Amino acid sequence: MDQAVQQKPLTFKDYKSDYKPVWCPGCGDYSVLASITKALAELKIKREDCAVISGIGCSSRIPAYTSVYGFHGIHGRALASATGLKVARPDLTVVATGGDGDGFSIGGNHFMHACRRNVDITYVVMDNEVYGMTKGQASPTTAADWEGSKLTPHGTGVSPFNPLSIALSAGASFIARGFAGDPNGTAKLICEAMQHKGFSFVQVLSPCVTFRPEQAEWKKIVRKGDISASANLGEAAAFLATDDGFSTGVLYESQRPVYQPDLKETKSLKEIEASFEL
Repeated sequence: MDQAVQQKPLTFKDYKSDYKPVWCPGCGDYSVLASITKALAELKIKREDCAVISGIGCSSRIPAYTSVYGFHGIHGRALASATGLKVARPDLTVVATGGDGDGFSIGGNHFMHACRRNVDITYVVMDNEVYGMTKGQASPTTAADWEGSKLTPHGTGVSPFNPLSIALSAGASFIARGFAGDPNGTAKLICEAMQHKGFSFVQVLSPCVTFRPEQAEWKKIVRKGDISASANLGEAAAFLATDDGFSTGVLYESQRPVYQPDLKETKSLKEIEASFEL
């Protein structure tokens, strides 16, 4: 091939696989998939240099719908797998995806410690405040008085999990919120998250029109947050303390050491075993 002939730049469509999503019509996850692929195209990341890791749930199907490397793991373990991969292969762009149930319930402990470790990965959570795949149970982010489930006919009576505040207090160095109804804006946030060095958390409000049809009204409520991204922990905490959960944008960004162990040192299996001897 003539060296003067350059490869055609990839578009967001090139980052999608041949598998067709099986989400319900109108699900916000379609838009989030588009946002992720648009971000990859915008950053011109080679498909062989990227991996998308997920757990279990509707939104966790995303690795199958992309043409990069993918791993569909077990419930709540997306961040554990993504962290291991990034530590072993720091040259890769690693994106973890999932939902509010997968990420904040069974995966809640991994979420907090991923924020604390500050490994250079991006975590995109599609939050619809319900377990959609398992037919409408309340999730960690469901409002205490939600009466839309037969399993909780009088509401949960439990305060909802606030993922952005938890991420901030646990040490995440990049925190943002997007809306599935604004795929271009969300793509921009994901681009910024991927470019940030450290653990980046992007919560995306992604309506579930099947089990939470009232979420169709979110498009009238969501707005750009009245705060500029800064490294001031106090300002970010104060903002989130009074925020109603519908402000979008980058809410916090700071620079701190990224966790990446030195991989140059290698040991034999016998040496590793010997190090555990008492």
